[in-house]
Parts: sequence; C-alpha cells; structure tokens
Amino acid sequence: MATRGKKLGGVAGGGGAAVRVVGVVCVMAVPLFALLVLGGWASASTVWQSAARLTAVTAGFTNASKPSATGDAATGADELFGGLLAAGGGFDRGACLSRHESPRYYKRSPFSPSPYLLQKLRDYEARHRRCGPGTPGYAKSVEQLRSGHSSEVMECNYLVGLPYNGLGNRMLSLVASFLYALLTDRVFLVHFPDDFADHFCEPFPGGEGETATTWVLPPDFPVADLWRLGVHSNQSYGNLLAAKKITGDPARETPVSVPPYVYLHLAHDLRGDDERFYCNDDQLVLAKVNWLLLQSDLYFVPSLYAIPEFQDELRWMFPEKESVTHLLARYLLHPSNSVWGMVMRYHHAYLAPAAEMIGVQIRMFSWASIPVDDMYKQVMACSSQERILPDTDGGDAPAPARTNTSGGGATTAILVASLQVEYYERLKGKYYEHAATASGGGRRWVGVFQPSHEEKQEMGKRAHNQKALAEIYLLSFADVLLTSGMSTFGYMSSALAGLRPAMLLTAFNHKVPRTPCVRAVSMEPCFHKPPPAAATCQGKLAVSENVTRHIKRCEDLAGGIKLFD
Repeated sequence: MATRGKKLGGVAGGGGAAVRVVGVVCVMAVPLFALLVLGGWASASTVWQSAARLTAVTAGFTNASKPSATGDAATGADELFGGLLAAGGGFDRGACLSRHESPRYYKRSPFSPSPYLLQKLRDYEARHRRCGPGTPGYAKSVEQLRSGHSSEVMECNYLVGLPYNGLGNRMLSLVASFLYALLTDRVFLVHFPDDFADHFCEPFPGGEGETATTWVLPPDFPVADLWRLGVHSNQSYGNLLAAKKITGDPARETPVSVPPYVYLHLAHDLRGDDERFYCNDDQLVLAKVNWLLLQSDLYFVPSLYAIPEFQDELRWMFPEKESVTHLLARYLLHPSNSVWGMVMRYHHAYLAPAAEMIGVQIRMFSWASIPVDDMYKQVMACSSQERILPDTDGGDAPAPARTNTSGGGATTAILVASLQVEYYERLKGKYYEHAATASGGGRRWVGVFQPSHEEKQEMGKRAHNQKALAEIYLLSFADVLLTSGMSTFGYMSSALAGLRPAMLLTAFNHKVPRTPCVRAVSMEPCFHKPPPAAATCQGKLAVSENVTRHIKRCEDLAGGIKLFD
C-alpha cells in the first residue's frame, strides 16, 4: 500500500515538519501505563532519538515538532465521517474528545454512508430523545414492565444489550445489537458490566449532562440481576416456545398477549429453539414485545440478512455489504476521555513521527497453542507471503519499503499488540541486527513498539480492558494490518481501520497450519456460531439463494460466515 500524502504528527504533510533520516534503525518498547503515570506530552523526536541511543544506533530527527494537545494530525479531516455523525446535536466536545478527533488519525475511510442509513440514524436519534431514560415514554414502559403484564400498546419499544465475554466480543455484540435496534425501531440501551464502565462516550445526541437521556440502562430497572440470564432462563425465547407460553405464530399473538419482556440468548451456547430468532415469523412475534433483553458475545449480523423482514432495509442502509461494522462502529463506539488520553499520549509520543505504521496483532488461544518459536515463524512466513514487514539486509522479510512521499526518508513504526512480549523482542532484534532497506536502496528507519504485555487475558478487570481498548484504536490507525484469525480484537481493529487484514490461521489441534495466513476478502467480522445451513423456519430453509450471494464461509473458521461484496 502506498504511503498516503497526509502524515500524522510532526512527520510531514500540510504544515507538518519534514523529517530527515540520518541513521539506520531504532527500536523501543514503552508500556502504556507509563504514559498514564507520567502524564504530559513527550516530543516525538526526543522519543525516537532516545530509542536510537538505547540501541547504539546513531540517528536523529531534525525539525520535528511537538504535537499539540488536540493532536498535530493532518487538518481538514471530515469530523462527521460524511454525515455519519450528527452535526451539532448538543454534544459537549470536551466530554468526548475522540468523537471529534478520531477522524484525523484513521488512514482510510473506504465507504461513504448511504443516504438511507443517514436518515435511519437521524430518525433513531429523535426516537432516543423521545423515549430514552428520563422521558415519559420510558417511565410508562417501565411501569408496565414492573406490573408483570402487557396491558396496552406502548409508544416506545426497547432493546437492552447485555454484551459479555472478552472486549472484542462485547464491542461486536454492541454493533450487532444496535443494528437490530435500528431494524426494529427500538430504543437501544446497554447494561454495562462493572469492568466495562467508562470505556465509551454517550453515542447519541443529547446524551450528556444530568438531564439528558443516555444509552446506559438505569440501575433501578425492574428486571433484577440481569447477568443471571442465560440459556436456561425461563424467559428466554427458546424456553418460552418450548413451554408454549408464546406461540411463535404472528397471527395468534398481540402486544397484550405476549410477555412484557423476552430474553434473547444469542451467545455461543445457544440451543435449537433459540435459533428461531432468525426466522421471519418469529421476528413478527418479537415485534409485539415491548422489552427485549439480548445477551450475546457474537457478531450475528450475517444471519439478519436471512430474515425477509429486514432484507430491503439492510440493502438500502448498506449497499456495500462489507461496510456494516466499519460504519456502525465509527458511529457508535467513541472511546471515553480516559481511554482516548491513553491512545493519544502513546500515539504522539511513539508513533506519530512515522510515515507508515504497520499493526501486528498476535493472539494465541489456549486451545490452539503452539511454541513461541513456531508462532514467530508463522508471523514471518505470513509477512513474506503478503509482503507486510520491511525488508532487511538479512532478507527474511521481502517486503518493499513504502517510502515517505513527502520527500523525507522512509520511516516505519511497527506496533505489536500481544499478551506476550516475546514477539516484540524478536522483531526488535531483527531490525537492530539487520538494517532495513528502502526501495531505492537507501536506509530506512524502523521502530518497533509494544504498549503492554499482560501475559494473560484478565477477565473482570476494568484497567485491563481499558488498555486493551486503547490498543484496538492504536491498531486502527495503521496503514497495514496483520491480525490473528478468530480474534474479535483483530476483527474490531480491522473494521475501524477500514482495512482487509492478513489473518494468521489458527493452530487447530496445536498444529502449525501449512498456510501461515490468508488475506481477508472482507473487513467484516466472522459470525462464529451461525444457524446450521439446513436450519428451517416453518418448514422452509432459513437462508435463501439470494442471501448466500453475499455470505461466504470465513477464511479463519470453516463453520463461520461473513458478509462480502
């Protein structure tokens, strides 16, 4: 991929400072928490010069400027993502810096939102203001829910998202659940676990301030202990069908005959009757229920395309099927100021001087583990196959240097995101021991960085999740991505970045795959647990031929499906 004309930080570009490469290579790892503890802003040139001194390589930057507190990124970025975000809308800019600043750092915005999607989002925002927490409509629906009976048709219907499992799973669940709310004209509220609090800003206009509506489910919600809900809950749709407490027949059900709420279990352990969610008649029944509580750790969007009730809406909203998560994640998920502060401090201190950034995300699952040596060899084989990492005099990664088109030297930052430190250490050694070469035969600067290495995934810890979220957004600023297959962390980074990554294949049965990686045919995430291909709805196949034209098996999981164009 050619380096883009506009550069970040003080590297180059409109008004930016030029960089002259004097030395050869610099490498450095700096923990993300150090930036939190030390605070303040570090000069990017100072950091890279210090890195060079630490590795005994004579190097320096000249005329490198210190980034400003708002990010010395390329100016002129579209803050609204082509109208995806509402103009004005009562947002307090200081309450959510990432909403207005993030467009400056993404390298790609390959899809423009359709006019129909923009109208759906503006209509949703009006509905949220009219029916969100603190409004009469919300109070009336809660009162009926508390009574335990559906006595009348409510003006406002609701979807409560219950995202769980790892951070990437939760983010994909939020995106999929919000799309379902858009399709069903519901107000989207979220019950956040304690370790998921203070990760994202309020996404909807009018959602800041003491009297404004919010997307956070109020703590006095009548259904107690929401996290006890699961596949065995009596109020799950599958169990209600099995117990004949709901018929699944839209001709027989009315808004006053159905329960006041239904729990939808769309997680990895869902059972046969839960899959009726993906049937059209069952959707017509669920449309009559005032409150739907949806728990998921999956990206179930591809199977929404199989529901006739939604097909036209989805086609009009997303003419390009590959754009769903890319657009909705940029609309919905804005890191909180505490997380965005981590992102910006690290980016400006260590990544901004580079003309190009390569993101390398390595996730080894316990059930598919292989020795570190084998995983590193797989990463390097993938880099060679897909031409990702810069070439060195050692010749083991034959990727052409993507030079700084502003006239300065070639400068590349490699950002490593992994729970382990060994891959960073090996890449650092590689570029310290062998000089990187540019396409013209000259020298090339390469910096290797790793914000954190937690060694293992810490479930239930807010600080761990916030650091992981910061790394997802740092990766999303990359020009090129190499990610791990089946990793929802990698899926989110790629979708936000607008990139089709090279994906490392998983070592099933602890065996190194013969093919190290594949290039994704779509930046859309994989739905890991779709209904069986032979699943039926009222005796007919659930998935029709016209839907399968835009759904294919995932590159990284044979049993999964994903959207593509």
